[in-house]
Amino acid sequence: MKKRILSLLGAAVLSVSLLAGCAQETDEKTAGTESTPSEETGQKELAKVTLNEVAHSIFYAPMYAAIEEGYFEEEGIDLTLVCGFGADKTMTAVISGEADIGFMGSEASIYTYAEGATDHVINFAQLTQRAGNFLVAREEMPDFTWEDLKGHLVLGGRKGGMPEMVFEYILKQNGIDPETDLEINQNIDFGSTAAAFSEGQGDFTVEFEPGATTLESGDKGYVVASLGEDSGYVPYTAFSAKQSYIDENPDVIQGFTNALQKGMDYVQDHTPEEIAAVIEPQFPETDLETITTIVARYYDQDTWKSNLIFEESSFDLLQDILESAGELEERVPYDDLVTTKFAAIAAQ
Repeated sequence: MKKRILSLLGAAVLSVSLLAGCAQETDEKTAGTESTPSEETGQKELAKVTLNEVAHSIFYAPMYAAIEEGYFEEEGIDLTLVCGFGADKTMTAVISGEADIGFMGSEASIYTYAEGATDHVINFAQLTQRAGNFLVAREEMPDFTWEDLKGHLVLGGRKGGMPEMVFEYILKQNGIDPETDLEINQNIDFGSTAAAFSEGQGDFTVEFEPGATTLESGDKGYVVASLGEDSGYVPYTAFSAKQSYIDENPDVIQGFTNALQKGMDYVQDHTPEEIAAVIEPQFPETDLETITTIVARYYDQDTWKSNLIFEESSFDLLQDILESAGELEERVPYDDLVTTKFAAIAAQ
């Protein structure tokens, strides 16, 4: 297997214009992990935690609801949010110790484990259960079927990344060979495909939000299919940390997971309009109407789990997708890469 993550420790962060607010942080101070008594008040200070997210996207609404509703502070955590602009860079930050917790596709943890990482990364909370991207065409296609992609050029995702692998998985499920039945451009940077499509590249493009809605609102494209609906329930993104960090900071991991669960409960109990209003400060460059439209899309396709438990059946499906994409030479053990104890407590 090619080296994917560990060789990228010196990689520079790429700029992604469509992901508004991606560099936003909840605290400007240097992050640590210790909670210590305040000399003045005698009360415990909040534990400083740096979270590196793969992208800043409305797709992750429960996490932003938890931030905006103050759930992390309630659980004793002073959170600093940093955007990694890609799973490889997020994993690099976690492995190097630059970040305490990573939020990304769990395929990254499988890759690093397979490469022999000694202090490997453990997934402790699953956020999304559907793919978050959409297929956009140049014209409206109310009767679209996946067969319509044959013979066309599609702007896809990075080889080995979840967006591209889920896309290819859907194609194969519909009897379409990704190698011979169509052409997939995988050379455009993450977050830049919508701009490339609007400039005339490709016949279709696979887009996260806000890219899909931006293309529609500008009359540059039309959403014709949801990869989340057509791929089924896929463990698309999860929170993870090094085994050593979890062992040394179990209370921090539990508090962090408790706060996330409160965010999950919030999106289960509120309307898309209410969710959009709460997370609006996280996306200052996006108007509330657009945020609401995007939230409603994800809400309607049952994107978010009711709890954070990363089940073994989901992990098996993830490895099925990796194998189908030719990205996994040997399956890895669920018990080595997933712990459910924190999510199970938070769900109670």
